[in-house]
Amino acid sequence: MPSPDVLISEVGPRDGLQSVKATMPTADKLRWIDALHAAGVREIEVASFVPARLLPQMADAAEVVRHAVTLPGLTVMALVPNRKGAEAALAAGVHKLTMPVSASVAHSLANVRKTREEMVEEVRAIAQLRREIAPHVKLEAGISTAFGCTLQGEVPEDEVIRLAVQCVQAGADESGLSDTVGYANPAQVRRLFRRLRAELGDKAGAAHMHNTRGLGLANCLAAYEEGVRTFDASLGGLGGCPYAPGASGNVVTEDLVFMFEAMGVATGIDIDKLIAARAPLIAGLPGEPVYGMTPEAGLPKGFVQGTAHV
Repeated sequence: MPSPDVLISEVGPRDGLQSVKATMPTADKLRWIDALHAAGVREIEVASFVPARLLPQMADAAEVVRHAVTLPGLTVMALVPNRKGAEAALAAGVHKLTMPVSASVAHSLANVRKTREEMVEEVRAIAQLRREIAPHVKLEAGISTAFGCTLQGEVPEDEVIRLAVQCVQAGADESGLSDTVGYANPAQVRRLFRRLRAELGDKAGAAHMHNTRGLGLANCLAAYEEGVRTFDASLGGLGGCPYAPGASGNVVTEDLVFMFEAMGVATGIDIDKLIAARAPLIAGLPGEPVYGMTPEAGLPKGFVQGTAHV
């Protein structure tokens, strides 16, 4: 497998599982993560450190992290909304913390019960905590609802960029943009990521796109054309935000990997093994719908991974 040109960051075990009513048994989570790792996925957001009463699906977060960090070459990420969550995640041994900082005033209050300004201060506090006890751990602030919000509607682009800059100034290593509710279009994606990269340079982070309105892959391609090289995706398209009405459908990892590989852009992920990783996901969430055009249709006749098909 050639050296990756892009990093596909799998968020299903966190973003996906927090968005379904059922709770996947821990053993199934671990099998799923093992299968993703065996397919060549090298960054996985495995859990969210939040109160179990709010998200019982994440009650086993520490146990999942402790298993995931034993997998060679894997960057283990966890989402943390506050300092308490960060303390627990660092104690479990994560390699990278991600923080949800919403550009929408309404979504920020609904999702983390804090204003945008308060979340920037949380970034500052967690960055300080990280420096004190685990300076090797990375910290990313993902700007959610960066392209619009089902609660608020339009989110001004100037506010999105200003918030991303504030997060980096507060100590985040990078700040990416998330289309939490699937409002983005390719022209908007190009414009915002161009501005983000102009402001932050190499501290401009990942593209986290949803396929709610069918534009997920198009938006990822637009971000790629603007220089983005890290993309969040979810196996089977599982996921969404439980605190944003109508937020459904992460970009399908299988389809995203196929798109890039067909273009000759190496992902480092074996597509056949990736599709096989759907089995433990389906076993752990029986009856839950999973999506993906590539697994359904199969690979094109004569397709050889690692060869450009343009």
